[in-house]
Amino acid sequence: MSNQDYYQVLGVAKGASDSDIKKAYRKLAMQYHPDRNPDNKEAEEKFKEVQKAYDILSDPEKRARYDQFGHAGVDPNMGGGGGFGGFGGAGGFDFGDIFSQMFGGTAGGGGRQQNFQGADLRYDIEITLEEAAAGAKKKITIPTHEECDLCHGSGAKPGTSATTCSTCGGSGVVHVRQAIFQLQQTCPTCHGTGKQIKDPCVKCHGAGLVKTRKTLEVNIPAGIDDEQRIRLAGEGEPGTHGAPSGDLYVVVHIRRHDIFERDGMDLHCELPISFTTAALGGEVEVPTLDGRVKLNIPKETQTGRRMRVKGKGMKSLRSSATGDLYCHIVVETPVNLTDRQKELLEEFEKISTGLDRAQTPRQKSFMDKLRDLFD
Repeated sequence: MSNQDYYQVLGVAKGASDSDIKKAYRKLAMQYHPDRNPDNKEAEEKFKEVQKAYDILSDPEKRARYDQFGHAGVDPNMGGGGGFGGFGGAGGFDFGDIFSQMFGGTAGGGGRQQNFQGADLRYDIEITLEEAAAGAKKKITIPTHEECDLCHGSGAKPGTSATTCSTCGGSGVVHVRQAIFQLQQTCPTCHGTGKQIKDPCVKCHGAGLVKTRKTLEVNIPAGIDDEQRIRLAGEGEPGTHGAPSGDLYVVVHIRRHDIFERDGMDLHCELPISFTTAALGGEVEVPTLDGRVKLNIPKETQTGRRMRVKGKGMKSLRSSATGDLYCHIVVETPVNLTDRQKELLEEFEKISTGLDRAQTPRQKSFMDKLRDLFD
């Protein structure tokens, strides 16, 4: 992956807020996602760049190091698996030899082959609100690496083998003396492997690994919320020289629903009812995530009234509790009336003239306020 500026990758300014960075990432991740661009290598590489940029800029510590030191500040090969952070290294140097010479002890041990744990990966998946409520199993396909079947992971051409690095003698590190200190850093020849491959494998070009794709099943628990992560241990990038693989974090995005809006464990929806039902009361069908239920509308119900359907919300992710469904009543004005309907409404209007003001409480309240305003 090229050292392109991470802010440029996401298309945001250097001083962009966390929400702007997240918004830019989601847009680009959806655009270049491998599932939406099958067999498109260019889109796959762009997706990796976008994911890498977001991993750095969404982490306050990594972002601070990147802003100060650039790519060197977040390069895992610059010591300790985390740029300039960690006690094991700084700027590519190991303090092990310094402590052993000054105090007769060790702080990480020198003279050994460096093994790097595989990087963590991120995968974004979109699910429906129904799937979030009930739980689901999803299959995802991700790019990965596997051992080269031609050289069996050695990186050397079949019939040959790697030789001990002539620069570091197989230790994977070299020592640089500066004043009274002896500093240790990764061997520039073998890059910490301790081996040199003079005749590399023609299939993996000496890497010992080849690109491939693997399919995984993700169990999405009932009650999961938007942008929550599911960790798949050991399913990230493979480590080097026997080091453990990283983890895969599946980030769940819940698709906007046509009817319901979620508020924690509760659901909300708009429920239109007729003028007649609102005035006289009646029974209506209410949609839920798992079917329909009957709801009794009291007589004289007004627009804006909120009615609860107990236990028809979302399940809790960490307990047996379940939220509720809240229906917000909207009294619907009929349209495209027939002549007969118009006639009946006009007749109703005539016999309603001079109604007791107790029959129209909202109108009474409004008129009282209007009179007070002008008086």
